[in-house]
Amino acid sequence: MIDSGNTAWVLVCAALVMLMTPGLAFFYGGMSRAKSVLNMMLMSFASIAIVSVLWVAVGYSLTFGDGYGPLAPFLGDFSSAGLSSLIGGVDDSGLPELAFAGFQMMFAVITVALISGAIADRAKFGAWLLFVPVWALLVYFPVAHWVWAGNGWILNLGVIDFAGGTAVHINAGAAALALTLVLGRRKGFGSESMRPHNLPFVLLGAALLWFGWFGFNAGSGLAADDTAALALVNTQVATAAATGAWMLVERIRYGKVTALGFASGAIAGLVAITPAAASLTPIGAIILGLVSGAVCAYAISWKFKFRYDDALDVVGIHMVGGIIGSLAIGLLASAATATETAGLLYGGSVMVLVYQAVGVVAVMIYSFVASWIIAKVIDLIMGFRIPEHVETNGLDNELHSETAYAFDELDQMEGELSSPTPPGEEAPSQQVRA
Repeated sequence: MIDSGNTAWVLVCAALVMLMTPGLAFFYGGMSRAKSVLNMMLMSFASIAIVSVLWVAVGYSLTFGDGYGPLAPFLGDFSSAGLSSLIGGVDDSGLPELAFAGFQMMFAVITVALISGAIADRAKFGAWLLFVPVWALLVYFPVAHWVWAGNGWILNLGVIDFAGGTAVHINAGAAALALTLVLGRRKGFGSESMRPHNLPFVLLGAALLWFGWFGFNAGSGLAADDTAALALVNTQVATAAATGAWMLVERIRYGKVTALGFASGAIAGLVAITPAAASLTPIGAIILGLVSGAVCAYAISWKFKFRYDDALDVVGIHMVGGIIGSLAIGLLASAATATETAGLLYGGSVMVLVYQAVGVVAVMIYSFVASWIIAKVIDLIMGFRIPEHVETNGLDNELHSETAYAFDELDQMEGELSSPTPPGEEAPSQQVRA
């Protein structure tokens, strides 16, 4: 029989996770330059369209299928391709199989979209549209199978990843690093100001992500129970602590606290608590938030030291934050939680930390190498990077024949309003008020 309560909970959480990708579009779009904001946002929305269809066609089956012979621990099969076989199916907990498939679809969508922020202002849109399905097929679906499928090798090793520290954030962060190396640095990187053009967009995006993340983490237990409650509380307090730690680092390093720092700190905390949401006590979550916020605040500056152009800090926040959260389980996990695993600081075995490290390293290496190869092949076939004049003029007008802001009309209006008013005629502002 269907458990209507848990089913309703998972469906609502799926909708919350779906909202995260438009939220990411606002977050990334606000951090981009004004001349390329639409292109940046479209990369996220395109991921929704492509990955959703691909997930139904083969993605779910390759991720959660049993697999074939010796390949079973590494990849699923095609037994559920098209999802028709799931219609009417209910698992042992009373959850419709299609509800679970829909929930996991949203994870696949946002994982791919996360990568786009690293290559802002310089990627061909057509090349991105090709990269999305190829990367999902060759990287995301296999890695998600390792981490979450019943016979996945990382899961059976004993690695804990409640909601996607490895499969989502480390996976996307390592891919982002590979793409930055293939595409190279933006024109003027390190010498020109490339500040976010719309900080209200950034804060709006962070708010939508924060809100949707409750579905991301609290929904990953697939039941409306005490584990969901713990994940929700841990998500909130870890994120809050991370914002405070990030702002403190800003105050120490630069003497000022910024809106961008607050938003970035929130994302760092959300990323870090993702794999550990059901393994830590709320106090442990606060500690994790403080550490992730502080470390990620420093990590985003590594791109200037090592000269890789991670435009919107995908590596510094998602890969680094995912690593911190995954390893923290080996230190801060409490046996009193649903995972029933204790970290070193709670009297647990060092092997918990070792297994977590193995999962982190395996996903990071595979994702980086596979993503570099995919991007390099696309670059050889059609070119991944836009020409220099397109980058200079802005991707929105050059690639999409539209702009986010009608600067020419605003300039014209400003000129009309500032021009002298002939005697006997009302000024435009007076006409408007009349």
